[in-house]
Amino acid sequence: MQRRVFLVAIPVACAAGVPGLAQAAVSSADAATGIRAALERGAASAVALLGRPGGFLDNPKVRIPLPPALEQASGVLKLMGQQRRVDELVTAMNRAAEAAVPEAKALLVEAVRSMSVEDALGIVRGGDTSVTDFFASRTRQPLTQRFLPIVTRATEKVSLAQSYNELVGKAGAMGLVKAEDANLERHVTAKAVDGLYLMIGEEERRIRQDPIATGSAILQKVFGR
Repeated sequence: MQRRVFLVAIPVACAAGVPGLAQAAVSSADAATGIRAALERGAASAVALLGRPGGFLDNPKVRIPLPPALEQASGVLKLMGQQRRVDELVTAMNRAAEAAVPEAKALLVEAVRSMSVEDALGIVRGGDTSVTDFFASRTRQPLTQRFLPIVTRATEKVSLAQSYNELVGKAGAMGLVKAEDANLERHVTAKAVDGLYLMIGEEERRIRQDPIATGSAILQKVFGR
């Protein structure tokens, strides 16, 4: 994910131990409150953007591709007149992700609200992936558990998905295909979670760049330059 996370324009007092940030403007507690507010807004916005028709399918940043093993075979399928089946599967995969994403909101908000001051300042001090790392550590496993059955129901109606799982599943069992690619539903679920984290990061960055537009006093106080 190519972005800078909370490394500028957060005026935390130097006593908080955050290097490179403005002095004597905001306490560590206020800074943590601002970070929580930004992440909660970013999560809610990302869920709204992705959890609707076209949220994944029409967004090239998060559009879920075929698994590598199937992508390699798709050219042959198209030559055999199976273009429609390939397109149908790609659409079903992305629609499945769009259907699953609304399930994420409560988990993401809970993770943010349970964030400690130390967690928040860890994000400030962290690198480009600190926001993604935070959410992944707190929510990837439960999100996968919630998404997987929804994705499975959406893709099991597509015959090509069933054929893929039958063929590639055997290769996966022999270690010839990566585990995450050996099952279509798990591939879609992993990509859906990754896309969600990506969009949260982008929304968080927009908040930092224009805190006044949020209408939030704490966000303007913490992120205002």
